[in-house]
Amino acid sequence: MIPVNEPLLSDQAMKYVEECVRTGWISSEGRFIPEFETKWAAYCRMNYGVAVSSGTAALQIAVACLGLEAGDEVIMPTFTIISCALAIIEAGAIPVLVDSDPRTWCMDTSQVEAKITSRTRAIMPVHMYGHPVNMDPLQELARKHDLFIVEDAAEAHGAEYKGQKVGGIGDLSCFSFYANKIITTGEGGMVLSKREDHAERIRSMRNLCFRKDRRFYHTELGHNYRLTNLQAAVGLSQVERIEEHIRRKRWMGRAYTERLSGLSHIALPVRCLGACTTLEGERC
Repeated sequence: MIPVNEPLLSDQAMKYVEECVRTGWISSEGRFIPEFETKWAAYCRMNYGVAVSSGTAALQIAVACLGLEAGDEVIMPTFTIISCALAIIEAGAIPVLVDSDPRTWCMDTSQVEAKITSRTRAIMPVHMYGHPVNMDPLQELARKHDLFIVEDAAEAHGAEYKGQKVGGIGDLSCFSFYANKIITTGEGGMVLSKREDHAERIRSMRNLCFRKDRRFYHTELGHNYRLTNLQAAVGLSQVERIEEHIRRKRWMGRAYTERLSGLSHIALPVRCLGACTTLEGERC
């Protein structure tokens, strides 16, 4: 058997997890959660980080915090996991699909403007397999039409677009820390936000929307999407070694590209279109 992925876990991860067990901080409180959130947000150059239980949960509460109304529309690519469409539908909105570019496998940004209507509220670019979406046109459209950008960066930890970290470009960004990701907590995810009000709303929604002034009195519905301190301990140890992880993934990407490029019946995505640094290779 050839495994799809083997997570890179260090002695530091074991040390942090042992601290959680020894001190008893094993649930959704403890020092590792805010440290993990702060360090990952800083790495991606975003203002706020909110750790959650999965990448799917990250997408759901990121979209939900926008306050969409029934019939509102969010533009997303055809090629991605169902979690993206699910988050939009559960917020009461409508996913509007655009084709993906066969060269990069990412959203074809040239098709987005034609899909914008009076009901459009957000654009959700998905950075596929470490390949950043061409973000400049989307940012221009967002400014022109007053739209939010929610990045799905679940597969692009550490990738860059014109010197900006992926996940640090939009209004909100969502990461997965599943075991096959460059940064892993086993299961887990995070929402990054530029705005404090979005971050506060997301923190509330991940914790059943408990009110600060009256804990078991609810004026809004939320879910238990909390990450545990144990998971955050592993995540923090991963962030501390992010550059090592990225170097290894780039080496693996080059190895696959070199060995498969001569097979005419296999189509590999190009690294970007000249605008970014990807996980599969050096600057395009």
